[in-house]
Amino acid sequence: MDQLLFVSRKQSEHLSGEGEDLRNGTELMNSTRAKLKTRSHHGYALFVSMILMLSVGAVHSAEQPRRAFRVWAASCSHLPADIRRGRESLALAIRQSEGLIEGAPAFDWDIMVDAGDLSAHQTPPGDKDGKELHRQYRAMTKHRREQVYNVPGNHDAPYFDHGPGSWFRKWGDPLGENTAFSGVEGRWERYRFQAGNILFLMLADRNDAPEPVGRGHSNDGKAGGYLAGAVTRETFNWWKRQVLDNQDKIIITMHHHALRDTTIASGRGDGNPRYHGSSGGAEGSSYLYYLIENDDPNEFRFTKDAHVFEDFLDSFHKEHGRGAIDLWVAGHTHVRGPDDEWGGKTISETRWGVDFLQVAALTRHHGGSHPLSRLLTFTDGDREVKADVYLHDASFKKNAVGWYKPASTTFQLRHKFVAPPPVEALPPFPESALVFDEPYPTGKSKRATRRSR
Repeated sequence: MDQLLFVSRKQSEHLSGEGEDLRNGTELMNSTRAKLKTRSHHGYALFVSMILMLSVGAVHSAEQPRRAFRVWAASCSHLPADIRRGRESLALAIRQSEGLIEGAPAFDWDIMVDAGDLSAHQTPPGDKDGKELHRQYRAMTKHRREQVYNVPGNHDAPYFDHGPGSWFRKWGDPLGENTAFSGVEGRWERYRFQAGNILFLMLADRNDAPEPVGRGHSNDGKAGGYLAGAVTRETFNWWKRQVLDNQDKIIITMHHHALRDTTIASGRGDGNPRYHGSSGGAEGSSYLYYLIENDDPNEFRFTKDAHVFEDFLDSFHKEHGRGAIDLWVAGHTHVRGPDDEWGGKTISETRWGVDFLQVAALTRHHGGSHPLSRLLTFTDGDREVKADVYLHDASFKKNAVGWYKPASTTFQLRHKFVAPPPVEALPPFPESALVFDEPYPTGKSKRATRRSR
């Protein structure tokens, strides 16, 4: 039987240029086992490299219930904005999920995918923000840091001369390159992992570029959220190849931004002024707008309103009569509650045979929103996924903390779901991870605003 592996973050594609295809089966397993002999943290190494292995085609016993696999999708925790007001936007949500908050219904999850905006500043985040992120992740008692998969948002970007994605690579660290700081053992800009027969394609927002795409050079000291989404041409080509080469799998893509004209307020100019304010590229402030053709600051080139993803999905749908992928999950636009609607669009939409989900935001105080996230439940053997909305406080129309049933929806999948086994129980963090427990500075700051987000 063919073997599929929930891929180690070390074994995920660390692409430079086109990289090499992800291997599966015996070749990857033998390679991983050889590398494990050199590791000191065998429990975590085993988790990172062998997690959720399954046999495709295994027949479930009629007496056993079909396994559910739950993906917690969230975004925009904006930790500094909330912690200054005494609210732990990420830690609170984690504790609620684990049943540690009285009155908040607990919910199980196998992995969490986070669409970014961990920071809240109009200038690059620093180590104090990273330490706060690390501290709030330590609220986990029943899950492991490596069950959380991140991509950066526009507020997580450094100045380009500090190195592309430098803050996120250190503190978000999706592939385990800086374990001591992030707590992850495992190419930050784009990576893939697989759970059962679901392939996740994770794409970073590139607001670390020169202006007008990103924050520019540190010598200029420009402030602003630089709202319009951006990826490189290289990342788009990688994503397209992954999609075309894996049509036998369920495919979920995550980016901080939605695609144009998909979910709420994702049309040209829709973000201004209700969601993102008039500054920072209002035309494309609410969707994936820029395609970076060359990110070398000395030869920087980009295309505005490139819509290459949209064109590909449209042409694939017309040619094949089905969607090229199953789901696109995004954050960025902080909705005014789960029933919010703008530009004729809501938090759940379908286009080109693809279902699009808006999952923002966990924050209460950055830009103003009603904290929410979404739980995606896949059931072994089914060709549909249920998407539920969880309210993390009682600010929305006086609804209680917990599930908001009117916003629950079901999406059809292109293939039957094949579930992986449960995650093995191990401590939330490896022993090599540092501990940061100092409180976040809560004095007034000029770095956070309500308008440019």
